[in-house]
Amino acid sequence: MSGTVLITGVGKRLGFALAKQLLSDGYKVIGTYRTDYPHLQQLRDKGADLQPVDFYQPSSVDGFLDYVGQEYKTLRAIIHNASDWKAEDKQSPSKNASEIFNQMMTVHAGVPYLVNLTLKDQLMAGDNTSDIIHISDYVADKGSKKHIAYAASKAALNNLTLSFSAMLAPKVRVNTIAPALIKFNDDDDEAYKSKALQKALIPAEAGFEEVINGIKFVLASHYMTGRTLHLDGGRHLK
Repeated sequence: MSGTVLITGVGKRLGFALAKQLLSDGYKVIGTYRTDYPHLQQLRDKGADLQPVDFYQPSSVDGFLDYVGQEYKTLRAIIHNASDWKAEDKQSPSKNASEIFNQMMTVHAGVPYLVNLTLKDQLMAGDNTSDIIHISDYVADKGSKKHIAYAASKAALNNLTLSFSAMLAPKVRVNTIAPALIKFNDDDDEAYKSKALQKALIPAEAGFEEVINGIKFVLASHYMTGRTLHLDGGRHLK
């Protein structure tokens, strides 16, 4: 076994694909999910320890952290993948603005902050070095007219990388992976897809495998911390 990796948000998309791959690679996986989809049984069948956690409920997060602290003495890595994507109201931008901002900050910055602080001893406890990986977003550097709070919260997550890398070095490396377009949703229409693809020099979906390969690179590295791995198809040059 290659150690225990905690992955938040394994219910679907990247989180599910990542958990499945790391289980196949020999890692023990602890995964959080908000909705118990039928396909999660595939992860359980491979030995994953899956726990229901609602990041918007402090008692749920606290209960999960207590569980991990009691059941696991060492962690090889924590990968913060859990995410939400709420936009401001187009007609009334101030409608529910405080709620949206607080929710985005909670799931993308508040919970990672709490998890890192609470479980740092487990990361420090092993004989070898360990990792924290924050899955951020291209818009953290660029901003977003339609998802202002989301972009701001991802920027806050990027800043956590800087602080925690300094705090936990050299035992724990802390890095960010910042993708742009990973994979379209099934209900995305062709007009949206075409517009999104043209934003990058490489007009294609990255795909889950691209991001997973980036994560595996960070896990294998021994000399990178406090950095961001950009997987955005060259959007910054368009």
